[in-house]
Order: sequence, then structure tokens, then C-alpha cells
Amino acid sequence: MTPHWQTLSFEEFSPELLYAVMRLRQEVFIVEQDCPYLDTDGKDQAGLHVLGLRDDTLIAYQRCLPPGVSYPQESSIGRIVVDPSARGEQLGRELVRRGIELNRRQWPEADICISAQAHLQAFYGSLGFVSEGDE
Repeated sequence: MTPHWQTLSFEEFSPELLYAVMRLRQEVFIVEQDCPYLDTDGKDQAGLHVLGLRDDTLIAYQRCLPPGVSYPQESSIGRIVVDPSARGEQLGRELVRRGIELNRRQWPEADICISAQAHLQAFYGSLGFVSEGDE
């Protein structure tokens, strides 16, 4: 079943949907990937958020940030996550494509920069990103 996609500003989140986003991010990034860090970094309020919902259940999420928030001149996409129950459906690829399109529409003058784990280089490379800097 194809997810219903929507884009929200931080102010448009219901408390329930914000809770679902934070829960999914923590479940995958902190628990599953064993990468303890402060996920609530103060940037969510500046962003646009792309959500994939199936039967009102969050199954995919990413945030898109304007230039000057994470990078001086570039916009960014990040916190890209697909619920473990929905993996294998190419939702990650669709999600990133939607983020790229959103950033290009919102901030057409800015390049898009991401920060990702090294094992995902081939995935992001297939979507047009080029690796820079040290791992």
C-alpha cells in the first residue's frame, strides 16, 4: 500500500504526530543504530518535515532545513528514517527524492548538503550526492 505523503512545518504538528516522529527517530537512530546523541537539537522548529503515513501510522520521515541552519550556505535534508516494519519497499529512496524536490523548490539558490553514515555512501551517491571530507 502506497503511503500518504505530507509536508508540515513544525507549528503544524499535532502532539500525537510529533510524538510519533520523535519515537521513530529514537527507535532507529539511538536504539537500533546504537548511536547515542541529542536528537532534539533545536533545528526542528526551522524546518519542513516530510512524512509518509500508512493508515495514520508514521512509516517514513525526514526534515528539510533552510540554508544557515546546519550549513552556512546550503540547505539540508536529514533525520531520514523508515520504520523497520516498512523497509524493503524503496520508501527511503522515495523519501529522499521528495526531500530533494522540496529543498529545490523552497531554496532554489542553495545546494543541498547532508551528513550521513559511511555505509550509506552508495545509496546517497545513487541519488546524486557526492562524498566530501573525512569519515
